[in-house]
Amino acid sequence: MTTDATATAPATAADGAEELLEHPVPPPAAEIADPPARRAAAAAGWMLVAGVVLAAFNFRTAVTSVGAILAELRVGLGMSEAVAGLLTTLPVLAFAGLGALAPRLARRFGPRPLLTGALLVMSAGLVARAWAPSTALFLLFSLFALAAGAIGNVAVPVIVKRYFPDRIGVMTTAYSTTLAVGTAVAAAATAPIEHLSGDWRIALAAWSLPALIAIVPWLLWRPASAAAGASPVSHLRGARRSRLAWMMLLVFGAQSAIAYILMGWTTTILAADGMSAAAAGSMLGLLTLVQIPVSVVVPILTVRWGPRPTFLVLMACYPPAIAGLWLAGGGPLTWLWMVLFGVGTSVFPLILTLFGLRARTPAGTSALSSFAQSGGYLLAGSGPLAVGWVYGLTASWTVPFSLLAVLAVLLFASGLYVTRERYIEDELGAGPSGPTPGQ
Repeated sequence: MTTDATATAPATAADGAEELLEHPVPPPAAEIADPPARRAAAAAGWMLVAGVVLAAFNFRTAVTSVGAILAELRVGLGMSEAVAGLLTTLPVLAFAGLGALAPRLARRFGPRPLLTGALLVMSAGLVARAWAPSTALFLLFSLFALAAGAIGNVAVPVIVKRYFPDRIGVMTTAYSTTLAVGTAVAAAATAPIEHLSGDWRIALAAWSLPALIAIVPWLLWRPASAAAGASPVSHLRGARRSRLAWMMLLVFGAQSAIAYILMGWTTTILAADGMSAAAAGSMLGLLTLVQIPVSVVVPILTVRWGPRPTFLVLMACYPPAIAGLWLAGGGPLTWLWMVLFGVGTSVFPLILTLFGLRARTPAGTSALSSFAQSGGYLLAGSGPLAVGWVYGLTASWTVPFSLLAVLAVLLFASGLYVTRERYIEDELGAGPSGPTPGQ
């Protein structure tokens, strides 16, 4: 790893670069002579950590809670299969569209009001859609329910880069692990809540409570004095001219497409291979469960080992997983294929870590994250739709599995590019030179 001698001082953009100003980083508590000020700085830091972690828990609950009781929801609203298909694609569209607006909103309002507002809108949307009287209103309010996830996907990596430049791996671990836990908990707990309450509407609305709780740290957090005078979140223009940004888009989109295909079609594939619905569901649960501990380790290894070795280890799981599920799905080794897929798809937290490591400034992280995620989610959304369309035409899993293999190759090729040490500011001719902390 290399270190940056100027890591604790504000960096300025190169002459002629537009609106690119590095934000000052709050000084370590040890450098604050006044004990009350030291305690206040430490409290503010932990409050920010709590805000990031609690917010991340909610970023996917609006998605997986619907999938858990989709059958009951369809009956309750009289929803057709076509509309149900649109509902499963809606999160990807929301993440792409709203995520693209996140940098502009962050520059105007700042990260604290932005995430507070997004979580509040999410809470209201979760309650409103649960009691929506029609399918059209359910879809509309679902967009509000997805607001925090769409905004947070882009905003959190920028917050981590700005306030924790020397702890990117640790903070991304906390963020991505809590994200995985929230995803799994919502998927596992929504159906039992529906069973206990006897009402699917209550089961969906229940997830507004953790979203409201997540608002509390953001209301209480006050930046340390050194950060309070920081300039507003700045803007790095021209991300579409960066090859790194396009490669990040491909790596993010290919990984997400594989993950969405597995989440949407694994149970159907295993059922076609003769596995019972309950057993197929447990295999999908195993895949999700494996991601939680792996998500804890991946960001830390990405910083300590370097992105390339970590990426190659994760990618090595894909070939046997794809071949195994294709040729021997439903057999006694199905659990092994699910474990390998769980490890392989944990390249997601590695990508989140790279949003911070492949930019020298918060502005660069914001531009890279927004560009890669907005376009990447569009690519990801096409994956499950393509699998359903092709399988409906051919009644064979040959082409869908071939698509999985192509996506894995695309992920590997683009990943080799982004795991080399390079920075978006350098490609755009803007920003300070020299390595960044955590490399």
